[in-house]
Amino acid sequence: GELAFLNDVSSVPLQQTLRHLQTAFTNFFGKRAKYPRFKSRKKSRKSAEYTTSGFRFRDGRLTLAKMSEPLDIVWSRPLPEGALPSTVTVSQDSAGRWFVSLLCDDPTVKPLPATDGAVGVDVGLDHLLTLSTGEKAANPRHERKDRAGLALAQRRLARKAKGDGANRAKARREVARIHARIADRRRDGLHKLTTRLVRENQTIVIEDLTVRNMVRNRSLARAISDAAWSEFRSMLEYKAAWYGREVIAVDRWFPSSKLCSTCGTLQDKMPLSVRTWTCDCGTTHDRDVNAAKNLLGAGLALSVCGAGVRPQRSTPGGRSATKQKTPRREP
Repeated sequence: GELAFLNDVSSVPLQQTLRHLQTAFTNFFGKRAKYPRFKSRKKSRKSAEYTTSGFRFRDGRLTLAKMSEPLDIVWSRPLPEGALPSTVTVSQDSAGRWFVSLLCDDPTVKPLPATDGAVGVDVGLDHLLTLSTGEKAANPRHERKDRAGLALAQRRLARKAKGDGANRAKARREVARIHARIADRRRDGLHKLTTRLVRENQTIVIEDLTVRNMVRNRSLARAISDAAWSEFRSMLEYKAAWYGREVIAVDRWFPSSKLCSTCGTLQDKMPLSVRTWTCDCGTTHDRDVNAAKNLLGAGLALSVCGAGVRPQRSTPGGRSATKQKTPRREP
């Protein structure tokens, strides 16, 4: 009786769940993941995965197993010509929206023609992206625009009595809808930026940032999370793999901001409040543009000759990108 609800759907999603569980245990015993966690029927993400035996897709109409009529779907875009879905995933987000995701091979995704373009990208908060060409992309700060409305919705939710009441569920969905609207706008902007960078450049050099540690700064955690640097990098990487481009990540300790891109002189200190500085060689640098140029140079050196990207501090008057080797000690 307690498991009678499992018969409400097709057996295909249940079998897929067991396969996912087997994969989770395989990764756990292989020391690649933590022990699998039990899912809650109330709080966990609702989703069901159907393989080819559990759905029918004909003439743009999708019918799932144990359903008499096709789903009423507003398609975001048509499937590629001649593509047949192999897996269908139906899911519901916290805002109550239902989504259908179809997995298929897209023959239109092909490597783009090779170009000589290369660009260094420095991420920031004042400007979301700064390119080595001097171009800057403004930070839209999507979360800040809806912060007042989000705070109001969260206060209304906090005043509702805890439990399974309808009023609390309605207030929770309102908070989730605001978060979903912020995430949708942020994701849309990142898709446009990353697609443009991949189409225009053969090589893209970024900095290998540890965002997980950076958000521990209480003063900047909200701004860093809103910038979504990790999502930006993941989009760049998978789109570069699609279209035959190269993404190079430079070591996070590389002093891109303190290094003069003209003469290679390394400054002793460079506080975050300094946005423009003048080197001893007489060159005036914009902090972010200079960092992007240094990232580009270090990334190209790393790609071409395998050089390290940390400068040799013993080099007088300049900084080399050659690989440093630890001297061998005689016994």
